[in-house]
Order: sequence, then C-alpha cells, then structure tokens
Amino acid sequence: AALSAGTPAPPPTPHVFSDPAEIGALRRNLLAWYDRCKRDLPWRTLAATEPDADRRAYAVWVSEIMLQQTQVATVIDYYNRWMQKWPTLQALAQASLEEVNELWAGLGYYSRGKRLQEAAKKVMSELAGRMPRTAEDLQKLLPGVGRYTAGAIASISYGQVTGVVDGNVIRVLCRLRCIGADSSSPAVIDQLWDMASVLVDRSRPGDFNQALMELGATVCVPKAPLCGECPVKQHCRARRRKLFGKPTPVPDVEDCGVGGCPLCPPAMEPWDSSLGVTNFPRKAAKKQPRVARTAACVMERRGCRGALEYLIVQRPSSGLLAGLWEFPSLPLDQDLQGEKEREVLADHLRAWTGWPVVAGGLRFVGEVVHIFSHIHQTYVVYSLTLDGDVTLDPALSPSRWVTEEEFHASAVSTAMKKV
Repeated sequence: AALSAGTPAPPPTPHVFSDPAEIGALRRNLLAWYDRCKRDLPWRTLAATEPDADRRAYAVWVSEIMLQQTQVATVIDYYNRWMQKWPTLQALAQASLEEVNELWAGLGYYSRGKRLQEAAKKVMSELAGRMPRTAEDLQKLLPGVGRYTAGAIASISYGQVTGVVDGNVIRVLCRLRCIGADSSSPAVIDQLWDMASVLVDRSRPGDFNQALMELGATVCVPKAPLCGECPVKQHCRARRRKLFGKPTPVPDVEDCGVGGCPLCPPAMEPWDSSLGVTNFPRKAAKKQPRVARTAACVMERRGCRGALEYLIVQRPSSGLLAGLWEFPSLPLDQDLQGEKEREVLADHLRAWTGWPVVAGGLRFVGEVVHIFSHIHQTYVVYSLTLDGDVTLDPALSPSRWVTEEEFHASAVSTAMKKV
C-alpha cells in the first residue's frame, strides 16, 4: 500500500518480530527460563503474595524507583528497611522528607526519594489513597513516574498487557534484532517500545517483562554475555551473524538489504567481527563529566559531655543533593591554588558565621574525589577546631552540631561520609 507522505516507512523486517510462531516460541522459552532461574528478590515476593492491589503496586513502585541508576545488590537492604518502616502508601505519606532522606542516604540521586514521597502524599490527598490502575494514568498522575516505571507497575501489579523498555531490555532487543543505530536516539527508542509491546506475553505480562530485564541483567550482560546459557539464543540475529560470519562480499540473510536503513550500524562503524554480539547496542559518545573543586571545612568542638561534635548545614531544597546535610562548603574557581584557596574559605566562613576565622587556623587534611553521574568533584578538606559555643543564624541555612554517630545517622551523602 502506498504510504502517505507524512508516515515514516516501517522498519525493514530483519529488525522486527513479525512471525507469530517465532513470537510464541520466544515467549515460552523466556518464561520457562525465568520460572527456573529467576533471582529471589524481596519485591518479587511481595508482588506475588500481596493480595491488595494498592499495596502490591506500592511495593513494586518503591523497588522500581530505587532500582533506577542503582544495582540490585545495593538496593535489597534499602528496600527491606524502607518497607519495614513504611509498609503502605499511607505510612509514607505521613513521613517527613528528613526521614526519607536519612533512609535514602548512600543510594544517590536523592530527588528519587523526595518525589516518591510527594507522589504518596498526592495519592492520599487527591486520589483517595487508591493507586492509578493503568500505565497511562500512573505516568500522568504521579510525579517521578515515567513511561518505564508506569509500564512496570501496571504489568507486574495489575497484569496490564504493556511492554517496558529499560537499559537491559534495550540491550537484549538490539542484539536479538541487530539494531546498530544509536540506541539512545528517540527514533530507535520508539521502535524498541513498539517491539516490546509486540513481544509481551498476553497472559503473564509482568513476568515476561521481568524475564526480559532479568535476561539482560544476568545473561545478556554488556561486556561478556553468556550466549551459551541464553534461553532465546535461536532468536538472536547478532549471534547468528557472529556464528555464520561474512566470508563473502555478497549480502547474506543477516544483512538488512535496505540501503540507508535507519536501524543498521552506521556505515562509518560497520560490524566488528571481534566484538560479536557486543557490537550491539550502539550508544552515542558519552559527554565528559564537568570537573569541579569544592572546599569543605570540618569544624569541630568539644560538646558539653566532652565528646567531639561537628557542624553540619543543610543544602538548599532544590538542585544537586537537595535538602541533604553537609560540612560547610564553598565551590572553588578552577584557577585557585593552595594558600589562595585557604584564604577564600576563611573569608567565606568569617562572613557566614561572624566568627574571627583566620586562614592560618584552617588545617589542610587532604583531598577526596567523588564522581557524580555528570560531575567529577574534588573536595579539598580542611579542619577547624573551635572553643566555646557558637551558633549560626538559622535564617542563613539550617545547621546543627552532631557527634560522629549522629553524623552517620543523618541524611548525609556518600561524598560527605568520605570527607
């Protein structure tokens, strides 16, 4: 049929799943493998055993938000502590942001916890405590819930037949169908969502989606995939291409055969036979992280009981590490060095605290490097011992004196623990 001018051409068939028999076999093979090999994870147990749909959706939602950007092994402990403290949406909606930040400390990307709590309050106040029941509504009504999280909650908790695409799924699908275009581009992502919706098993959508993600997390891994153990290897075009190679210049069955195909590897970066299936997925070149230097001053005093105490201040309620506590800190210009740094920090502390801080009183302790996803941050650490009681003007920023033990129990970032 002739396409109207505005419609993009459908992707060439080597890059999609169009054979119903193959789709049926892939679903069966993947689910049988998942039933046999799936990892035993606390949120899976809850999703399988919790009869109440709202509680089930909440349990899945918390796990999905924690698992964004964070490894499963790290998340398990945090998840168990969270669900023990706030087993329901109602409980979370009544918590304070400070408590949420304290429990989240060390997980990174702190706005995730904040948005989770805001969304719980919204469900209680605007939705009568009832979670939205479809992926579309979850995404529309809950802050911090995007297309992927909405699809995961809806398929796992409510059995909605909807596909999901996360980093693991992108890798699996790009390999299964030799998709070599930049996998972060909107056009390719749209294709992958279409493909995920075609593939998702109609009777077990939640298990199928988890199985596809599990495959990417445990077998079809980025660097050294375990192709021999893969339950869907007979459906994988990248593997077939690796096995049967291309000894002759004649196009073979794995070649898409469509000139300028938007899903094939770009002509400048053709198939590299030494990489095999790890030719896929292709990503755009990563942006280099911004380099930053910050002076941090650990101020200490003897508390009334003789224990050492340290001054911590609260960060602004928006931006990086919003609302977390830290040692008094000052971003430094790149060209500042040595003594100059110390003088700038002393000026800042003097203006900020009203105490007669002199540069000579600041002891250089060392430097700590912490990599945020987009910032390569160096903290230049100084310490300053104070005698006598000092209080800060609360209008400037909330501050408090804490013992070492209290410091570790506060909502502080991993970077500050290193400091």
